[in-house]
Amino acid sequence: MNKILVVGVHSDDETLGCGGTLLKHKSNGDEINWLLVTDAKKEDGYSSNAIDKSAIEIKKVAEAYSFKNIVNLKLSAAKLDQYSISELINKISNVINAIQPDIIYLPFKSDVHSDHRVIFEAAYSCTKSFRYPFIKKIYMMEVLSETEFAPSTKEDCFVPNTFVDISRFMKEKIDILKIYEDEIRNHPFPRNIKNIEALATLRGATCGCEFAESFVLLKSVE
Repeated sequence: MNKILVVGVHSDDETLGCGGTLLKHKSNGDEINWLLVTDAKKEDGYSSNAIDKSAIEIKKVAEAYSFKNIVNLKLSAAKLDQYSISELINKISNVINAIQPDIIYLPFKSDVHSDHRVIFEAAYSCTKSFRYPFIKKIYMMEVLSETEFAPSTKEDCFVPNTFVDISRFMKEKIDILKIYEDEIRNHPFPRNIKNIEALATLRGATCGCEFAESFVLLKSVE
């Protein structure tokens, strides 16, 4: 059994980026865990109704995956660059040391959202082998509305080198995404069912299956 940790900067990142892969891990008997970094907060302008709705959605999503552990750091969305990097590293390190995952999924380092870039930097600092020897594989995931808007330079483009066949889990992934009612909008907005299926179809065609999710493997210790 492997221990899996997905680092989701915002609720829905975990499902957009690796929802089918998480479901596949679970079906294989792996333990799946969720680190959610941000939360809807009144001081950031969210209404009480929006905060309550977000909490209900997160609970439903957690139940759908049957996560072993869910840790919500409850930091301010779109303001992560205002925290010191040392504070973020400390918070993430505490979670990683508590869970001790074999496999970790991180946001892509060049996602257009500054929150994603900040958390990648902090979380990747928590993967050094001499401090976290239990981590055997590190992946960056692809999140629609963030990854495809990265700068079109060779060092910032998402070039996947790992593909996971999620054909058996695609419907369940879509069903979970629909829990996030306010995050799924009509095409051509990137986060909608048509585009999510199109990306999974493209990635599937690349690796010879119906639907797939793709990742950049940063490290693998066999």
